[in-house]
Amino acid sequence: MNYTVLVTGGTGYIGSWVVKNLLERGYNVRLTTRNKNNLSKIQFLVNYAESSKGKLEIWEADLLKMGSFDEVVMGCDYVIHMASPFQTKIKNAQKELIEPALIGTRNVLRAVNLSLSVKKVVMTSSVAAVFGDNIDMKNLNLSEFDENQFNTTSSIKHQPYAYSKLLAEKEAWKIYESQQRWQLITINPSFVMGPPLSKYADSGSIILMKEFLKGSYCFGVPNLEFGFVDVRDIAKVHIQAMEDINAKGRYIISERVASLLNFAKIIQIEFKNKYQLPKKEAPKLLLYLFAPIFNLTRQFVEKNVGYSIKINSQKVINDFNLQLTPLEKTLKDMIIEMEELKML
Repeated sequence: MNYTVLVTGGTGYIGSWVVKNLLERGYNVRLTTRNKNNLSKIQFLVNYAESSKGKLEIWEADLLKMGSFDEVVMGCDYVIHMASPFQTKIKNAQKELIEPALIGTRNVLRAVNLSLSVKKVVMTSSVAAVFGDNIDMKNLNLSEFDENQFNTTSSIKHQPYAYSKLLAEKEAWKIYESQQRWQLITINPSFVMGPPLSKYADSGSIILMKEFLKGSYCFGVPNLEFGFVDVRDIAKVHIQAMEDINAKGRYIISERVASLLNFAKIIQIEFKNKYQLPKKEAPKLLLYLFAPIFNLTRQFVEKNVGYSIKINSQKVINDFNLQLTPLEKTLKDMIIEMEELKML
């Protein structure tokens, strides 16, 4: 297989799984980094390449530097655009979230438009671009969220991460609709969990797991529901969406919706009393008072705590004949790998 694929964000938590799978399938993979000479954090991918059928090329590019992707995209058959920050503790949403997501998307797709070789772009969006708050399902009179919805409630001041994902995906569809040469697929995962490939993985998913296991929530967790999905399934779907000529539109992926307490109980069953896990939910009134300690706003508490959600993943299951990894296996494998990598 001589196809060449550019993966932006390929050193990240999800991206590294995508790169690994592409290499195993024999693709030529172009990986971008801001500093080509600092290979310590991507050496593990270089090692994978040496023992795989595929080939890995390291290129320099910067999401915020217009034109820096032009050369690397030339000659690529596909682009998987994953680079976008997922941070829970931010000081400046515009600089840390909005600009990398939005300008980065413009920059990469500008390069795609300049190239004559790219057939398809697969972009990592998020279920956060579908809805912003759990209360949205009730307010919109929906029985579930699916690919037809776009987030209408997030802003730079409320749920800025979700807002950054919405802006980036909307921009991608706008650019796609202005041309007729290449296809666009967006992948909209729920909360991604599962084993990291490197000890340097630092996504919000890893941060949440570390906080859970070290006892940060041992006195109680918010009654919050999230969709959860395995990082390995997300990587697989990106590649299937790239390869399948019949793939189209958006793909939401969620193995199940679970509360944080359900999440803790699954870990408790597998690991017994090894970690200080929460055993009860904190009252909503208490969360209003101590929201800043949880790095939450009172508005977030008001619109998310205590509200149930349903997420429909039937499209991705049907189109790709996909069997999603059970959350129990996802969490078990994640913790075991984090232990082995000495991340805990």
